[in-house]
Amino acid sequence: MVAYAVIRVRGQPDVSYNIETTMHLFGLNRVNNCAIVPESLSSKGMLQVVKDYCTYGEIDAETLAALIRSRGRIVGDVPVTDDYVKEKTEFASIDALAAAIVAGEYKLKDVEGLKPVFRLHPPVRGYEGNKRAFAAGGALGYRGDKINALVKRML
Repeated sequence: MVAYAVIRVRGQPDVSYNIETTMHLFGLNRVNNCAIVPESLSSKGMLQVVKDYCTYGEIDAETLAALIRSRGRIVGDVPVTDDYVKEKTEFASIDALAAAIVAGEYKLKDVEGLKPVFRLHPPVRGYEGNKRAFAAGGALGYRGDKINALVKRML
C-alpha cells in the first residue's frame, strides 16, 4: 500500500461536472491544495479523471511528516503538534503517524479534528507548465516519487 499526494495545479471556472465533482470529493477546491489519498482501485480511477487538472505521486514518510508539521491544521486553524497527535491517536509523534499513513495502516481522516486538505504555497521556481503532462515536460498528471520534491518546494 502507498499513499498518493494529490495537488491541484489548475483552477478553471468551466471544468466539466465529473472533474469538478471528483476534485470536490478529494477536497481540492482551490489551486495549490493538497490531499493525501490512500491507494485503492477507486482512488486510482478518480486520479485518472482529474489528471488534466492535478498532479499526483507516491509521497514518502519524511515528506508527509514535514507537510503535516508545517501545513497541517486542526479545526480553528491551529497548527498540528506532536502533543496533539499523541493525545488524539495511538502514535507518539507526527513521524510515526506519517509512517503509518504511507504504509496504509492508518488514514489521515482518522485523526480527530485534523483538516484533510493542506493549503500550500505556490512552488518555488513555479510549475513546469500547467497545460502539459509531466511526462511531456509539464506539471500535470502522474509524477511518481518526484512529487516529494514538488511538495518540499511548496512548503
